[in-house]
Amino acid sequence: MDFEQELDLLIRASYPIIFVPTPEEERVEQLIENVTRYGSQRRELFVWDFVDGMRNGLAKNNPVQALNEVEKAGRGDPAVFILRDFHRFMEDIQVARKLRNLSRHLRQSRKTVIVVAPVLRIPQELESEITVLNLSFPTREEIQNELEHLLQQVTVRLTQGGHDALVKACQGLTMDRIRLGLARAVALYGGLDERAIPLMLEEKKQRVRHTQVLEFWPSTETLEDIGGMDILKAWLEQRAAAFTEEARDYGLPNPKGILMVGIQGTGKSLSAKATASLWQLPLLRLDIGRLMGGLVGESEAKTREMIRIAEAMAPCVLFLDELDKGFAGLGSSFVGDSGTSARVFGTILTWMEEKTSPVFIAATANSIESLPSEVMRKGRFDEIFFIDLPSERERREIFHVHLSKVRPDRIREFDLDSLAFQSERFNGAEIEQSIFEAMLMAFDQRREFSTEDILRAMSLLVPLSKTMGERIQRLQEWAASGRCRPASSDAARAGMLGQLFGGAGLGE
Repeated sequence: MDFEQELDLLIRASYPIIFVPTPEEERVEQLIENVTRYGSQRRELFVWDFVDGMRNGLAKNNPVQALNEVEKAGRGDPAVFILRDFHRFMEDIQVARKLRNLSRHLRQSRKTVIVVAPVLRIPQELESEITVLNLSFPTREEIQNELEHLLQQVTVRLTQGGHDALVKACQGLTMDRIRLGLARAVALYGGLDERAIPLMLEEKKQRVRHTQVLEFWPSTETLEDIGGMDILKAWLEQRAAAFTEEARDYGLPNPKGILMVGIQGTGKSLSAKATASLWQLPLLRLDIGRLMGGLVGESEAKTREMIRIAEAMAPCVLFLDELDKGFAGLGSSFVGDSGTSARVFGTILTWMEEKTSPVFIAATANSIESLPSEVMRKGRFDEIFFIDLPSERERREIFHVHLSKVRPDRIREFDLDSLAFQSERFNGAEIEQSIFEAMLMAFDQRREFSTEDILRAMSLLVPLSKTMGERIQRLQEWAASGRCRPASSDAARAGMLGQLFGGAGLGE
């Protein structure tokens, strides 16, 4: 059911007060006008705002008087009253009481009040009186109609593939931002061509930044930038076409996501970026800590907005970094903030399990001790992977990847076998850091760095496997118990050897 159909149904059912939280005031008012004109019954439409008031300045600067005017309007005439930005006045005891009284009157009349505001803010005493109706971002069809309208006015040099890509780039934006972005492209290039696509993507990035909880991350890394993890790579490559219409026609559901549990610095975040790059999808990063707001109801509103934007930009990859820190302690009796954190936690988990939109969640965690058991339950993720310290073969690959970036023409001069052997129990981040340290030492002497410089740098570096040895061992033992899938075939073989000999977490 679309917005107009649902609104028409609520009005026919005599819902007294409807709240539409949306920044698209012009668009929603046009949709409401469509319902009053062409819906199940024609209705008169009135609009009030604080500056201009209602008809001929009536109830100007006076929200209580505005509600009185709604009450005095003819009982027998069906009417809809739009109150702009009225959320700002509902905290006032006089306005709140008047709304509750008016709600009784509206149920017996043929009148409906619709509050249109950019944010959802409803006092607790009015929650039972007000029905929230969300307005989705413009649909693909609405965007195509807007493009068709524009095509009649400007020069267009778009292929069919470019047209589809432009529509996709516009998804997740308000209609106002779409129009502004397209107008900017026309002003820049004298018409509409495929150069408009990156402009619209930039508009999308700006929209994501405004949420303050989502970031639009570049996904330039590829699977070739990851050393090892052959099982994880194969799993991702197998699902590269899972978001296509062909996959839907075949009957495949949209992939839900993966949880990558592992030791710090082993490439979990890199894998999330490479996933978006491999599937050619936008990558959004969620900062769970920023969901927590100071005002009552703000955290829940931010969570709903995050979900709404992620689904509007789908298909996309939503990156939840360090899930264990964001959800630490929220799954049990967390009452330090009157249950706000628990409600946010529950909303996200429910959405993760029940969502049907093509939002793929790539989550990472460094520890399973502080991760609530609800996160690990089947249905939240398609698979849980454990990323262990790299094996000798994988360390050789990691050295090759990083040295190829900084010295692609000298890669054969480095003794990769020696470097891989001497870097036992180093993670990928520590290998990269040892290369940078070697480069600094050599640069200080104004010469090229060598294998010996890297070995010297490694001898000065204390790896995480020593400073956090006990925690890493517990994590390896948890993974060896069969509760997750190894990301590497080397780790899988090491795990089988550990079970065979009665140990766990064997290094090589």
